Amino acid sequence: MEERYSKAETLALRRKHIGPSCKVFFAKDPLKIVRAQGQYMFDEKGEKYLDCINNVAHVGHSHPYVIKAATKQMELLNTNSRFLHDNLVQYAQRLTATLPEKLSVCYFVNSGSEANDLALRLARQYRGYQDVITLENAYHGHVTSLIDISPYKFNQLGKDCKKEYVHVAPSPDIYRGKYREDHPDPASAYAEEVKKIIEETQKNGRKIAAFIAESMQSCGGQVIPPVGYFQKVAEYVRAAGGVFIADEVQVGFGRVGKHFWAFQLQGEDFVPDIVTMGKPIGNGHPMSCVVTTREIAESFGASGLEYFNTFGGNPVSCAIGMAVLDVIEKEDLQGNATRVGNYLLELLAEQKKKHPLVGDIRGVGLFVGVDLVKDQQKRTPATAEALHLIYKLKEHQILLSADGPYRNILKFKPPMCFTMEDAKHAVETIDVLLTEIEEATEMKTENNASTNIQCKRKTAEEASQPEGANESTGHVNGAACRQENGIYSKKRSLPSKRIRT
Repeated sequence: MEERYSKAETLALRRKHIGPSCKVFFAKDPLKIVRAQGQYMFDEKGEKYLDCINNVAHVGHSHPYVIKAATKQMELLNTNSRFLHDNLVQYAQRLTATLPEKLSVCYFVNSGSEANDLALRLARQYRGYQDVITLENAYHGHVTSLIDISPYKFNQLGKDCKKEYVHVAPSPDIYRGKYREDHPDPASAYAEEVKKIIEETQKNGRKIAAFIAESMQSCGGQVIPPVGYFQKVAEYVRAAGGVFIADEVQVGFGRVGKHFWAFQLQGEDFVPDIVTMGKPIGNGHPMSCVVTTREIAESFGASGLEYFNTFGGNPVSCAIGMAVLDVIEKEDLQGNATRVGNYLLELLAEQKKKHPLVGDIRGVGLFVGVDLVKDQQKRTPATAEALHLIYKLKEHQILLSADGPYRNILKFKPPMCFTMEDAKHAVETIDVLLTEIEEATEMKTENNASTNIQCKRKTAEEASQPEGANESTGHVNGAACRQENGIYSKKRSLPSKRIRT
């Protein structure tokens, strides 16, 4: 592919014309990506990289079916939603068919941030209340209203930057959080923390408009809430007059495998009041959606203000959205997420037994986190090691990221066409690199002993299944996986042959 600029020229122009707060991956040596296909990205030299992080290209980069749908509609018409068009209502009908019945009214917008901002407006209009409960390390978007409710962001600004109408509940993290895997009922314990916040807020004369949470925390460290947590939180919040907002921007559209929406992992008895969607919805096309109940929608309309979005719900976006739904179904990408996700978790569980650096493996479908630690018993975050590993993986043409409050969680959230071969290649490479790091830092094998930690977390479905049933959710860690294995020290060569196109 012919380049307009060299990589150095592109970087220089970016520094000149693009805001300095707009960061790039691998800042020491950023990649210049010129095309992508499926689960692979290609740089200006034709080098092929395995993409383990791009949950936006949900059904695969440059999917021909999605491109064809976009092109076909663009050739006919693209306009705003003030004109009648079948694409808008057909897409709304298909999208709401994937959700519980009471979630039936759509507002189409253009980004996850825009969706979450609108969700806050809906919640605040519903009862006229203002306050919001959010979770530790949460991130919900980049606009001002969402920075205000995103500790992941506002904590960077200083301890006094939290607004008085924002209340932060503990993240329901059973590995690093206040209530861990040895607690008899962490779901209830974490929910009680929310109840305490509500009671304290009411004592101060304030009212809760909403509780908002990602159905599984992504930037917060690939945290999977214990089953039953959302039900109890919703009970407390609704009793106080508020609503429950489930943020599915990162984790929706079948990524968890067995279910189309991650909030469904909590069980059939949990239904949020508002659901927000983004990133994967358009496979890279800028679109998003808010879905809510008829009651909340009518309350929003009763304000007298018209809601209009210039680009939201346009015919091209709706055509693309329907094409994405088609591909998920036709290519059985939910099934693939379950099969490949299970396999990836199994491979990573073996690394947990082998490597002192691996403290916890947790995941559902193709949403998996690897918590790296310097000491398994103390669970000391291995931040520097995680960063080093990410850069070394890039050298071997595997793209992975690290996140969480300590930037020590390796995040797998690849395109849904990710294969077992891809998973095996990535984990084999991680295996060798972890060995090199451990040998260089002389980590001791006794670090590998952990106590009172369960090997597998159960979803609502698993709770009723026989012991050992193979499901697409796991939390591999500690006592149930206790092994007297030493550090894997045999040197192996990495499959580092460069692939050109």
